[in-house]
Amino acid sequence: MKNQFHLTDEITLVSQLKETATKEVAFRNLISQYKERLYWHIRKIVISHDDTDDVLQNTFIKVFRSIDNFKGDSKLYSWMYRIATNEAITFLNKKAKLNNVDIGDYKQQMVSSLKSDHWFSGDEIQLILQKAIATLPQKQQLVFNMKYFDDMKYNEISEILDTSVGALKASYFHAVKKIEEFIKTYN
Repeated sequence: MKNQFHLTDEITLVSQLKETATKEVAFRNLISQYKERLYWHIRKIVISHDDTDDVLQNTFIKVFRSIDNFKGDSKLYSWMYRIATNEAITFLNKKAKLNNVDIGDYKQQMVSSLKSDHWFSGDEIQLILQKAIATLPQKQQLVFNMKYFDDMKYNEISEILDTSVGALKASYFHAVKKIEEFIKTYN
């Protein structure tokens, strides 16, 4: 029964977002409902707090401008998650290109700067885990973060990344193995 209410709630929100008279209030509601979850999803990708704020703002702008194109084929949150993921990856690629470095090297630089980031509250173990995650290919990073940190189900991740559940399970398995190997080098 709870899921039915949430789905009805989402349908109402989407219709309010598409109506000119209710769009602004509905959008504020959308932001307050999803801001924190999207922030942490983006933060795991771009690492820096300030960059995360920029990407989050861009994500909500894109959601606001594109809501009329939302068909309801997926959950609203999955659709926004996909936009946030694409915005974060685009942002990283631009930053790496701007700094004339490979995207993998750029992510390693960002993780290395985490220790001096006053927004990072993790300990040494979390820092090592972030370094390990940064060594993974982009798709494996996304799958690992969504599964491990966000505790998402494979079918939800499949909807967001437009990848089969089998491929996601394989990506997660390989990501875990690589992270385990990386962490062993610290012992």
